[in-house]
Amino acid sequence: MIRSRRKARAIALQALYELDSGKHDSAEVINRLLMEEDLSEENRAFVREMVTNVLAHKEELDRHIRQFATAFPIEQIPVIDRNILRLAIFEILFDNKVSVKIAINEAVELAKKFGGDKSPRFVNGVLGSVSTLAKR
Repeated sequence: MIRSRRKARAIALQALYELDSGKHDSAEVINRLLMEEDLSEENRAFVREMVTNVLAHKEELDRHIRQFATAFPIEQIPVIDRNILRLAIFEILFDNKVSVKIAINEAVELAKKFGGDKSPRFVNGVLGSVSTLAKR
């Protein structure tokens, strides 16, 4: 379950990255990425739900990023790191389906896999600060 959910998060991240980088239709991007992967229907629904909800809450998520990553204007944060943060902050503050610890750990793992050398530490630091807002 953990492995397949991590794969689903990676697909959600890829969709968010692509949508943040260009003007594509979110449903088309999600469907294309899901066609390329073997996921359970539950994890396919998870990908759709996460991408849709992150996009719906993007402004508020970005406000949190600005609040806790004050040294970097959001536009200067690498696209991959910015979207890892959006995904994780959504899970921490809105979704409440996994613990804060799991959300942070999953984000750090995504940063290790997809981000730069400094990404895991940056993501962990920002999310550690964001976690103080969590009501769990």
